[in-house]
Amino acid sequence: MTITRRHLVTACVAFLSIMSFGSAALASPPKEIRLDWATYNPLSVVLKAKGFLEETLAANGIKVRWVQSAGSNKALEFLNAGSLDFGSTAGAAALLGKINGNPIKVVDIYSRPEWTALVTRHDSAITSPADLKGKSVAVTRGTDAYVFLVRALADVGLTEKDVKLVLLQHADGKLALLRGDVDAWAGLDPMMAAAELEAGANLFYRRVEANTWGTLCVREAFAAEHPALVAHVMRAYEKARAFAKENPAELAALLAAATKLPTDVVARQLDRTDLNAFELGAPQRESIAAAGQALLHAGIIKPGVDIGAAVDGLIDPKVN
Repeated sequence: MTITRRHLVTACVAFLSIMSFGSAALASPPKEIRLDWATYNPLSVVLKAKGFLEETLAANGIKVRWVQSAGSNKALEFLNAGSLDFGSTAGAAALLGKINGNPIKVVDIYSRPEWTALVTRHDSAITSPADLKGKSVAVTRGTDAYVFLVRALADVGLTEKDVKLVLLQHADGKLALLRGDVDAWAGLDPMMAAAELEAGANLFYRRVEANTWGTLCVREAFAAEHPALVAHVMRAYEKARAFAKENPAELAALLAAATKLPTDVVARQLDRTDLNAFELGAPQRESIAAAGQALLHAGIIKPGVDIGAAVDGLIDPKVN
């Protein structure tokens, strides 16, 4: 089954009914819910700026706390530590986290992006993943950019052992590339768009289908204890999506303010980001599983891991 708009509306009506009876009807309601916002998740920027969640939860004594995630790896760290209830990740990154013991579930899709590519300077002789052998590559482990790099290397018979990985957060990877400290970078938007437009950086290897979906993750314990709140957050995301689609200029302005990047950079990021509503189902399962199989083959995931079972455990069957 997949999430439908009818399911979301039904869940939210149930949530509002529960909330109308006060805390006695909702077992141990939290005093606050904690969500991340991330520059690679435009809907989170809208949600934070417009206060859609705050409007509906404040009257019931539930506060909303926002924490910035600099990458999927950080969102997963925060979720694993219990300092976030909801986090923005890529599908493949969420799978890696789940396999490594992070107790999370994917409950929604916030975008279908092309947010990562392999990047080098405008004057570099590097033109394909095969040219990376022996070269230094900046990358953020535990993110879609890292998974993308591993898969690109595997496509030409290489592994991460054939390159010199320089482990940096995305923004620092961009700076390292432009300074000449590394030969290439597994980029992530909007930093990648900034490098492209401001410094002429070359996206020398692009593969849209190897960018896994933007997935909204929740801590398993939170989902089990507060399913109606999960549905409510999902509904708020749909409201943010509708706002983004109906107000593209304001979306761009909000993202430019959040990223402190020029409007043309934000426009390039948004050109590569599909914010249409996607029901969580077979396409995401297939994309995440394909990434998992590639990581298994590359030795990043330990032999013997059942990728299909891991994907099933990641995408919650109770809401899908």
